[in-house]
Amino acid sequence: MRLSSLTDYAVVLLSAATRRSGDVGGGLARQNATVLAEETGVPLPTAQKLVSKLAAAGLIDSARGTGGGIRLSRPPVSITLADIVEAVEGPIAMTSCVDAANHDCAIEGNCRVKPHWGAVNRAVRGALAGITLAQLAADAPLAQQQMKVEA
Repeated sequence: MRLSSLTDYAVVLLSAATRRSGDVGGGLARQNATVLAEETGVPLPTAQKLVSKLAAAGLIDSARGTGGGIRLSRPPVSITLADIVEAVEGPIAMTSCVDAANHDCAIEGNCRVKPHWGAVNRAVRGALAGITLAQLAADAPLAQQQMKVEA
């Protein structure tokens, strides 16, 4: 399983916005999307596309004009990696049989694994939901952050 480049770029942009705000715990300062794109190397048209997706998902607020820009709609400690993935990719579904809207499996009638995919899907989503934007924007790698919490 691999996340799309678009999802990766969304995480990069939101992490940069969090760091630029100077407050990993809050991250609510308005940022210029063009500056974020330049800083991160994300192409501006891609950044603009992501702003639309992230705003539609309610993760950022976007305003045009003087004093405009983007800002997180809530603190980065309450935005998870699962939120970002779902904003860009749609619902997390490891297989089509866990996606209620999409049942295109040719062996669904005889599949003995199908009852287990829901648990796998919940575990993957849970792992992604356990990582916050604040953690991703921090200077210390996640493993070091977790060691500090456990100590």
